[in-house]
Amino acid sequence: MEIDILSLKKDLLDYFGTASSYNPIAIMNIVEVEQASPLKLIEIAKNNNFDLNKYYIKVKKKY
Repeated sequence: MEIDILSLKKDLLDYFGTASSYNPIAIMNIVEVEQASPLKLIEIAKNNNFDLNKYYIKVKKKY
């Protein structure tokens, strides 16, 4: 299965962006997300209890 990395990245940036208003350390998380590889984004999402099922791309099979 493939994961929609762009949507995941956007949601992580929104998540940490919201947190930055009351937690200055979240700014470091934003920088980490912006520079992260796809595998690192998945790791960050898991560590922050994101439901990765939301980001799976459904591929239609051709018969």
